Amino acid sequence: MTTTIDSQSNQKTPVRRSPTWLAIAAASIPMFMATLDNLVVTNALPKIGMDLHASIADLQWVMNAYALAFASFILFAVALGDRFGRRTVFAIGVLVFTLASFGAAIADSTSVLILFRAIQGVGAAAMMPLSLTLLADSVSERMRPAAIGIWGGISGLGVALGPLIGGAIVQGWNWQAIFWLNVPVGIIALPLLLIALPNTFGEKVKADILGVLLVGIGVYALVNGIVRGNDAGWDSFEVLLSLIGGGALVLGFIWWQTRASAPLLPMRLFRNRSFSVANIVSVAFTFGIFGSVFILIQFLQVVQGYNALEAGVITMPWTLAPMVIAPLAGSLIVPRFGTRLPILVGLIFQSVAMFWMALIVRADTSVPTLIPILLLAGVGMGLVFAPISTAVLAGFGLEDNAKASGTSSTLREIGIALGIAVLTAVFIGAGGTLTPTGYVHAAIPALVVGGSVLALGAILALFLPVGLPEAQSSSAQKN
Repeated sequence: MTTTIDSQSNQKTPVRRSPTWLAIAAASIPMFMATLDNLVVTNALPKIGMDLHASIADLQWVMNAYALAFASFILFAVALGDRFGRRTVFAIGVLVFTLASFGAAIADSTSVLILFRAIQGVGAAAMMPLSLTLLADSVSERMRPAAIGIWGGISGLGVALGPLIGGAIVQGWNWQAIFWLNVPVGIIALPLLLIALPNTFGEKVKADILGVLLVGIGVYALVNGIVRGNDAGWDSFEVLLSLIGGGALVLGFIWWQTRASAPLLPMRLFRNRSFSVANIVSVAFTFGIFGSVFILIQFLQVVQGYNALEAGVITMPWTLAPMVIAPLAGSLIVPRFGTRLPILVGLIFQSVAMFWMALIVRADTSVPTLIPILLLAGVGMGLVFAPISTAVLAGFGLEDNAKASGTSSTLREIGIALGIAVLTAVFIGAGGTLTPTGYVHAAIPALVVGGSVLALGAILALFLPVGLPEAQSSSAQKN
């Protein structure tokens, strides 16, 4: 048994401690389910498209509905957890995610599937940030680094195995099974977390509902305008209204955050150079790499005829390399060289990989030709993942870590949504179709755009502070 201080009453509240292994399991299982679902759908998209007669624009909404809902609600969920209890909100998130997975599994149209994917994103927004906070509150200070390390490894495993597990499930059963799988996991996770995790609280401030609406609707409008541009016309009233209106709402959100008494996103965080540059670079990173993943997964199945499992196996050098490289970058490279060098090199590797892919991608491109490209992209991703998280938090104390981390997660998800939308718009604008003969010529300019954004991210990474994270933190705290 240990104690925490309630931020409102300033009194010590006892926190029940469960065995460390049980706390890790209770916090990590729902989080693994959410991270897995972020990419597990990618290899199922061609099969979903055939079964539900979906266009490529529909398929990107299957991905983006999740990403946008996640991005819009993650900071709000953190605030709700502080006010009403982190375990309470975490449990509601797991319940929402599980029910939404059931709805997605029985969806008989793309519009219904997209709706439940958005609800999944809302549930994941409550699960992802609160799982780490609850775990940190549940274990002793001595065991905390090890517990968080295991948590991070499980999170990375969910991302790495997403395409492979998705491919295996789709090939062995059907695409609906990737959602059915979440239902028993959620049923097991709910009582486990209620038993093993304490219901801790944070600062109880007024929820910034206006902020949620401004950023959520604004980013949705921007993405919708990009998605509709080719079909409706880029100069049409519908598209211009979405783009201009969405941009105005996002600017309104930024303005509101400077005046709200309890903002979702404290603008003072952006006075920290490492935080500001790292987040801009992070958007370029997720924009370029995840937009390209969306294009390449379709290429392997639609053009080259591989099934979902085979496509997942082929992409393993890309998805599994970060599992090896990211821990090495975080533990060996960053302490010696700082965050700028690995982020810069990682983005260059990914940019080169995308341009290389654009040069060689053909209907008859062999797997051995693809392997070094995918491996280079995977190593590049691994060099970015851990250092960019360190750069985001450099210079902040414990009281700001949750907001800084939540902001970074929000911007990364927005980058994913914009990347998929823009690269798909380029693909469609170049005359691309989901057919073996109508895909490759349009995929090339989309990959070039992805590579160019990654190259821009590498240039922006040059503006990251040169010093080591510890020196940056000490300097910021003195100021």
